[in-house]
Amino acid sequence: MMTSDQALIAVTQTLAKGREMGLKPLSAIVLDAGGHPLAFHRADGASPGRYAIAHGKAYGAVMLGMTGSQQMDRAEAQHYFMTAANGVFGGAVVPVPGGILIRDDAGAVIGALGVTGDTSDNDAKAGLAALAEAGLNGDA
Repeated sequence: MMTSDQALIAVTQTLAKGREMGLKPLSAIVLDAGGHPLAFHRADGASPGRYAIAHGKAYGAVMLGMTGSQQMDRAEAQHYFMTAANGVFGGAVVPVPGGILIRDDAGAVIGALGVTGDTSDNDAKAGLAALAEAGLNGDA
């Protein structure tokens, strides 16, 4: 199980990792296994719309059990599937890297981290590094 303290560490460390990497201002959210927010943080200078994007990356990951990278691959191969899935979830899915599954030691999904603000690949790199700092297993 993921604690709210771990979720808070994950979002704050994501922003710190982004600064270390010289990225644009990041925003990060952690959702639990049911898709409910546990923690959110937006760096100074990040646009306010980043909440919805971070949420969409994490929400798609946790609700579909697929990383953002896997969702993007699926969208490119079978756009009709991702379009239909996004319709089922009210348009809330953002199927690109930066949607990171959080797994327990047995591999079960316990939540997701959504990161946005720089390139999607850089978002995922910062998020994975932050999850390690929080003692959580990330799958991007």
